[in-house]
Amino acid sequence: MTTTETETQTQIATPSTLTPHPSIPKIPRGPVTATLNFYQPPPDASKPFNYVETPPPGHPQRNYSDTEQAVTIHDIRNHEAEFNLNTHAFAAVQDVRSQADRAVFNDDDAIKRVYYPEVEALLLKATGAERILLFDHTIRLASPGANRAPVNRVHIDQTTASTAQRVRFHLPEAEAEEVLTGRYRIINVWRPLSPPIVAHPLAFADSTSVPDEAMVGIEHRYPDRTGETAAVKHTEGQRWWYWSGMEEGERLLLQCFDSEGGARVPHSAFVDPRSEKGAGRESIEVRALVFG
Repeated sequence: MTTTETETQTQIATPSTLTPHPSIPKIPRGPVTATLNFYQPPPDASKPFNYVETPPPGHPQRNYSDTEQAVTIHDIRNHEAEFNLNTHAFAAVQDVRSQADRAVFNDDDAIKRVYYPEVEALLLKATGAERILLFDHTIRLASPGANRAPVNRVHIDQTTASTAQRVRFHLPEAEAEEVLTGRYRIINVWRPLSPPIVAHPLAFADSTSVPDEAMVGIEHRYPDRTGETAAVKHTEGQRWWYWSGMEEGERLLLQCFDSEGGARVPHSAFVDPRSEKGAGRESIEVRALVFG
């Protein structure tokens, strides 16, 4: 029997900024060389950290920095079926029907009521899982004054330690320990809110091309707890992709952790040098614990 659940922590942009674009700019397609920001360690070799909200007085927002690297980013358009979660840690889903019109994403309760069930159904079908628990969503706006902008830094949302921690955070102790004996994953469902995507697209790496040695655990400090994300170092042989001009009925699945097989997807927004000046981006990502 399949089970779906919802337990959410919401991060949403100012609703008034979610306004339709008056025109559709030209869509850049095909491979592109662009700059990605990779991990640069703290100068004092201390453990890297990042404060999610305002840091305590006298503390920096984060104690590590970035190093820029020009990479070739290939387009999965017309090659969507060649990639899967188990191997590459990302998958492209097309022809998704939705009852969530644009107005839904201006209201947090409406997102949970209308869009979340669609995400749960999509993940059950795409993964064959037995149980889904949605725990978080973020709306991002590439516009001045947005409180949640696209992240232009290569990262993975969770690590092995923080995924198990999150399971225990959301479930009762006995239940958590039981599900941790089976397969458990974290998968993000990413979609545009102002399709097609023409600026600040999302780059994602083939999991098989990024060695474990490139991953660096980052203390992710909330006001009431400390989690962990992963920064990523640039290494030779990494293969990077994006999905040009993502449309209304398209969803990108990004697997951040898998207890079986270990496929995980480094990802980052990037500035496409071919994008028209002033073009924005509006997107939503929903994060899910996936069991079975």
